[in-house]
Amino acid sequence: YSGFLLKVGHEPLPPTVGRNVLGRKVLYLPGFFTYARHIVEVDGKRGLFRGLTPRLISSTLSTITRGSVKKAFPLEDMEHVSNKDDVKTSLRKVVKETSHEMMMQCVSRVVSHPLHVISMRCMVQFVGREVKYSGVFSAIGRIFKEEGILGFFVGLVPHILGDVIFLWCCNLLAHFINTYAVDDNFSQASVIRSYTKFVMGIAVSMLTYPFLLVGDLMAVNNCGLRAGLPPYAPAFTSWIHCWRYLSAQGQLFRGSSLLFRRAPTACFPID
Repeated sequence: YSGFLLKVGHEPLPPTVGRNVLGRKVLYLPGFFTYARHIVEVDGKRGLFRGLTPRLISSTLSTITRGSVKKAFPLEDMEHVSNKDDVKTSLRKVVKETSHEMMMQCVSRVVSHPLHVISMRCMVQFVGREVKYSGVFSAIGRIFKEEGILGFFVGLVPHILGDVIFLWCCNLLAHFINTYAVDDNFSQASVIRSYTKFVMGIAVSMLTYPFLLVGDLMAVNNCGLRAGLPPYAPAFTSWIHCWRYLSAQGQLFRGSSLLFRRAPTACFPID
């Protein structure tokens, strides 16, 4: 919840002066704990859980959908191949597994996205103190009435693109590292391979973060809530328009850090 408000660009608290590792003065924006404390001061402890119900339903739908797709289209088991002599066979396996995983992720994303949109809008009401989206069923009726079916799928495309890019980059990078960089004769080879995809996931997630940011911003843009209108953001005509706007502002990674958040000195000059 706090992270999403940071994505939107809501900064209700002033930056504080600190020092970096070189001892220079640096302005830091409030981190996660300070931001959460501010939410509690405004809305109480219950206020920390805005949008939780639709978020839980969205996650449940995603899990159920993935399981159903996996059961309907099972992927036959293949033996692990790691020898460099079998690179083609090994790569074919990775491509097949990734394609299957991509299909499950895309279907589950489409099914769960309407509830994700509702969750985002419930949370972003904190900015303007609105009560437009107060419940799941009332929110469904309001979105359908004002925006039609397409209103439930705003921001879907960048989310799917981010998911697809993440899966392919993560799996292929892990495969090539495990194949060419990890020797089978090494005693800890299996242990290293088990962590490769995890490490790659952390690295690749930074690459795909802008897609998730744009998708979430599009979910609340121009929907009648203060955080989706000027001065927070223009009314974007498409997710590409949103991407270009954030890129021009140097804000494609806005909200990616929850702890050490440096403030732009152009906006907050240091004396």
